Amino acid sequence: MLSGVLTVLFLSFSVFGLPGYRLKIPNGINVPNPCTNVFGLWNGVGHNIANGGGSLNPFGQDFMDANYTWTQELCGKDSDSDGKINGLELGDFNCSWFEGQPPMGDPTGHPGICEPMDDPKCLKINEAVTCL
Repeated sequence: MLSGVLTVLFLSFSVFGLPGYRLKIPNGINVPNPCTNVFGLWNGVGHNIANGGGSLNPFGQDFMDANYTWTQELCGKDSDSDGKINGLELGDFNCSWFEGQPPMGDPTGHPGICEPMDDPKCLKINEAVTCL
């Protein structure tokens, strides 16, 4: 019985990521899915799979390196090398957001997936991204 419960908990975290992390970044619960012809949100913001799990994307790695804290350095970084800083993509255009505060603006993109995804400069960067 206990092993069944642990398996369900493990699968829940694998499929849906750790939702608490999404609250540690501005608009973390509203990050748009950058995949072509796929609508909705990218719930596993720091992962290469929309629902979380699997490998970290560049933003996920940078967020982990920042001890899972939204900092001015993380905000000002362009994790996915698409020419837009993480703060701009997450609606914190002046890097002043802090946990628990409403975001200043709406998200304009995904901080860990180079966009537009079909741009030649993004193809190699996004090799590990899974669009479903």
